[in-house]
Amino acid sequence: MKPDLMKADLHVHSKYSRRPSEWILRKIGCAECYSEPRQIYAIARARGMDLVTITDHNTIDGSLEIAHLDDTFISEEITTYFPEDRCKLHILAFHITEAQHRDIYRIRENVYELVDYMQGQGIVHALAHPLYSINDRLQPEHIEQALVLFQNFELNGSRDHYQNSVLKSILKEFTETDLLFLADKHRIEPPGPDFWKKNLVSGSDDHSSLYIAANYTYVSDAETVEQFLDGILKQRAQAQEAVSSPKNLAHNLYSIAYQFYNEKFNLNRYLSKDLLLRFVDRALIPSLEDERFSERLKNVFFYRKSYAFFKSAPDNLQDLFQKEARKIVYSDRLMSDLMNRSIHSPNHMEKAWFRFVNQMSEKILHQFGDSILKNFSGARLFDIFHTIGSAGSLYTMLAPYFVAYTVFTKDRRFCAHCRQHFHPGSGQTSAEDPNVAHFTDTYYDINGVALTLQKQVEISQKNSLRQTIITCSAYDNSPGVKNFSPVGTFDLPEYPELKLHYPPLLQMLDYCYETNFSHIHSATPGPVGLSALAISRILKIPISGTYHTALPQYARHLTGDAVMEEAMWKYSIWYYNQMEKIYVPSKATGDELIAKGIAAVKISLYPRGIDVERFHPAKRNGFFKSRFNLTDVKLKLLYVGRVSREKNLHDLVEAARNLAGVRSDFHLMVVGGGPYLDEMKKDAAGLPVTFCGYLDGEDLAQAYASSDIFIFPSPTDTFGNVILEAQASGLPVIVTDSGGPQENMIHNQTGFIFPAGNLEALTKTLQTLMDDPGLRHKMRQSARSYTENRSFESAHLEFWNSYTSNAAPVN
Repeated sequence: MKPDLMKADLHVHSKYSRRPSEWILRKIGCAECYSEPRQIYAIARARGMDLVTITDHNTIDGSLEIAHLDDTFISEEITTYFPEDRCKLHILAFHITEAQHRDIYRIRENVYELVDYMQGQGIVHALAHPLYSINDRLQPEHIEQALVLFQNFELNGSRDHYQNSVLKSILKEFTETDLLFLADKHRIEPPGPDFWKKNLVSGSDDHSSLYIAANYTYVSDAETVEQFLDGILKQRAQAQEAVSSPKNLAHNLYSIAYQFYNEKFNLNRYLSKDLLLRFVDRALIPSLEDERFSERLKNVFFYRKSYAFFKSAPDNLQDLFQKEARKIVYSDRLMSDLMNRSIHSPNHMEKAWFRFVNQMSEKILHQFGDSILKNFSGARLFDIFHTIGSAGSLYTMLAPYFVAYTVFTKDRRFCAHCRQHFHPGSGQTSAEDPNVAHFTDTYYDINGVALTLQKQVEISQKNSLRQTIITCSAYDNSPGVKNFSPVGTFDLPEYPELKLHYPPLLQMLDYCYETNFSHIHSATPGPVGLSALAISRILKIPISGTYHTALPQYARHLTGDAVMEEAMWKYSIWYYNQMEKIYVPSKATGDELIAKGIAAVKISLYPRGIDVERFHPAKRNGFFKSRFNLTDVKLKLLYVGRVSREKNLHDLVEAARNLAGVRSDFHLMVVGGGPYLDEMKKDAAGLPVTFCGYLDGEDLAQAYASSDIFIFPSPTDTFGNVILEAQASGLPVIVTDSGGPQENMIHNQTGFIFPAGNLEALTKTLQTLMDDPGLRHKMRQSARSYTENRSFESAHLEFWNSYTSNAAPVN
């Protein structure tokens, strides 16, 4: 007696389904399916299928191999083309004979002739993965023709759930009138009286045997193959659909590659009882009660003779891989559970494998990062090149995930295009509502970049802008911020306050895919910035960057090594040349980048503003008298910023020394901290200088307003937000003629510009302002007026509008 429901997975491939020119694995070196037909039959039956068929590409050899077994029928997947432009389609033909297969093979190049033949022969057929562009030629117009040509359409198990949902939406909305219109438009004779009634079938499109029967078609009250197929035509079939994802596709790719190397190297010779090898077997080979089907490819990653995946890696990396891999498997409960059960679901295997690859890649990434940065800080360039070369093994390990996310992203974009074509106005575009991932290596730190981003988040939340800061640190998530726990951390000896955190690349990639960002922006070129660049390439999302910090000049000042500066320039120019657009805070910065090799067309000056209510002259309240016991009669000279050598603070100390030799009516206030602080304190011993440490909030605003002159001797800053803060607080400013700060004031109106590194000019400029109370008062008023129209909110909203011109479509 047959069950009430008759089930069949209508799309499964065996080892006979060879198509290296089409299958995605061509990108990682192998492109075939390695599943034995008998194994497919056993797994399908074990997973509840009443009928079993195999749909290999343009061959029925796999089906014939199991044709003598109970409840099987012969099928195939046919590659065909629209003859006008060679747009490729795949058609599933069910329950065919060997003679029909020969006829199909002869005429398959022309989809119109093929469909006519199958209609005439009464062959039940379906268009496989209808919204998947196989050879990148599929357009909505082809789908219009397919809607007329085909009655049955497949919900494909290896494609994105979104793709299948768009297909269902398209089919649901079409009426007989609509399809008659399409038939007339494309001059296609409708294939029959009920051609407008569309049916859905489902199949796994499995190439690895992992996901057989995850998707299937069932028909109620069918007892034979003929009744089952007749139920499809009479709309009694139900398509059972499982959600697929990039992780699912990648798992398939690993499994296929696994089987490829087993066949190539006869790796069964190296079977062992090693726990790690057992885990790989469990995670990549489908399980049955009969363990005969799990005795394959025990050693692809781990036996030295088969180290094709890691042939670019040094021996110590192989040792590291095995050692760390065993630790991971031992300590992870999900992986251990997979090891200890003889039968496990594909979902369990997929999750365990993702966690394994993710954790292993993080371990290797940590080692690579440390090695590169240590060699870089020691100027051991040949060691750097060796380490970078060995990173090929890391790429190879992650390549299936990279490929899978790229494929799914491409599918989503095309499906969104189709949805808009068939249902105009049904979906938003990114140009109307950008969804921006803003990557930064620094967010919770105390520096200009971090403070600017924190303010951006506040404004974005207020104005309902879809901006997410993506960073990597030891802090928790906060509104508008997605913070990933670091894989590892590297401390820079020359820059102790700054720590470089290695981000978990796979986790970030998956998050960005699921969040469906329309645009990526990189605030920094560190490890998180590199992740932003990689993710933008994998997900095909436009990427822009902001050049906040003059890293090459910083490297020179911090190390005193011109070679380090040149190396940092080469890296910075390479990194920013990957961007579609580069936003610079000043014309001087843009000109410098262009001179170094950045295309001028990529450079845009972006607006930056400040909180003009927070920084205000009205907050002048004798802050330094109450906090540091300084009398109001003294002129207070203020510096705010990082206390580091690249800021030329030694000139500020010497200027104070020169002034102290001729007058006693001033006091220099230094707000901030940094690696030069202790040395600066020693240099300033005996001088009228007070080191205030870090100030923020109202303390910082009051410190500005309670001062008299602001001095910023740095020649390396690309912008200098403190220049605007000081002027908004009513202070005349003194800046150098190098970098961006000079563009954020008006010479002789809101302050003065002096030649960078010219101590005599700095001292004279200070004296000029200190000697003339009337000039200081006039400049105070001009400084405040200059900044009143530069609010942070208006600047950020202006900058946000730039995303609408170069964003990717989203669904």
